Amino acid sequence: MPFIHVRYSGESLSVEAIEALRSTILDEMESAMHKVRDLTSVLIERVEGADWTVGGTIRMSAAHVEAIVTAGTNSEAEKAAFIAAVYGRLAELFGPNLSEATYVVVREVPAVSWGYGGRTQEARRLERDGAKA
Repeated sequence: MPFIHVRYSGESLSVEAIEALRSTILDEMESAMHKVRDLTSVLIERVEGADWTVGGTIRMSAAHVEAIVTAGTNSEAEKAAFIAAVYGRLAELFGPNLSEATYVVVREVPAVSWGYGGRTQEARRLERDGAKA
């Protein structure tokens, strides 16, 4: 199931702000992307502002969100809704100082190339589909 990695620069977020971001990500993975909440992992990391540049200029408030999902399991509209909602939450948290070059990426990985619990997503699909036949 999905793995979402959030990296951000700027002031440390409060526990409440981190929870709001995590909640938005989980809510959108569940509602927009139709993923199982209990199997969705979220990692939020802060990096030093001096380590983040955009166009060679240090950005004190920027973020990068990468969500990894199984290829072909979401429509363009679902991915767009997820991207818009997560960026909206980041904009709320960081305000006008958030770099416009803050990306939310949905990376699609083939089902044969990843999984959890020691089993690929493809193996799970085959088992599920075989059980229905």
